[in-house]
Amino acid sequence: MDDAEKSHYRNKMRQRPSPEDIVEPGPGQESVWDYPRPPRVVRISNAGRVLLESRVIAASKGLLKVMETASPPTYYFPPGDVDVSCLLESERRTFCEWKGEARYWHVKVGGTLVENAVWSYPDPLEDSGDCAQLRGYFAFYSYELECFLADQRIDPQQGGFYGGWITPDITGPFKGAQGTKEW
Repeated sequence: MDDAEKSHYRNKMRQRPSPEDIVEPGPGQESVWDYPRPPRVVRISNAGRVLLESRVIAASKGLLKVMETASPPTYYFPPGDVDVSCLLESERRTFCEWKGEARYWHVKVGGTLVENAVWSYPDPLEDSGDCAQLRGYFAFYSYELECFLADQRIDPQQGGFYGGWITPDITGPFKGAQGTKEW
């Protein structure tokens, strides 16, 4: 994708409609509708864990939290905090206009295989701003994995494409559910 195509796509994204039923955040909460586009990346000190069949696949207190309009945050784990012996490289690739090309991995523990459950941006776009920090970090879909943030099990973002982690401290509605494609 050349610079003109990226610019066109980004402008199109900024003009998307938003829902009418945005939930006002309460004390200690934040709304995904206050998150920016392009996304912002911040380092957090909350502990995160990912398990499959009771085996710890990832555990860290050095997570990167990606916040983007309409989506629950996505959490990225440093490569040194991921048990890569459980990962099998996938052929799947996707493209994010803010981050670049994502590579995927399956997770295998014993006889259990969860396909395309992990992704990473090994070479973020040069003009990716905050997203350059994601280089080599791993994110996990929580549909078939047990994912925790600060010892609280999270709920997965709907839709099967986005990998946001829903916790009680964020409000929506969240992109990903049926009827939200244009947000």
